[in-house]
Amino acid sequence: MRKNINTKRVTRMSETFPQAVAAGPYIFLSGTPGLDVATGKIISTDFEEQVRQSFVNIRSILEEAGSSLEKVVKTTIFMVTGNDFAVINKVYAEFFPGDAPARSTPQVMPFPAGILVSIECIALA
Repeated sequence: MRKNINTKRVTRMSETFPQAVAAGPYIFLSGTPGLDVATGKIISTDFEEQVRQSFVNIRSILEEAGSSLEKVVKTTIFMVTGNDFAVINKVYAEFFPGDAPARSTPQVMPFPAGILVSIECIALA
């Protein structure tokens, strides 16, 4: 069984694709930037604030899907700049203080609208 998941607690990037898809025992989250729910724009031009807000948004989407950060098994963090691993590691430890999920962190070309990071993940339902 497959089900699209969208929550109004997080600004949706596009009507073209869902925030997440639940399929079998997994939830697959689309790339989630650090958008402010109130304005629909990036939370800040600061990389660390965008990373933190991305994880706040991910937590909200997972909760809407009946899951949680504790059930995340894999993340992919797409970042525009390649020198921010210390920041990512710091924020990652805040949201995953115990058994952290597997992670990939590729550097990508610039995103539109000042987005410096977009995070996708796979979690257990």
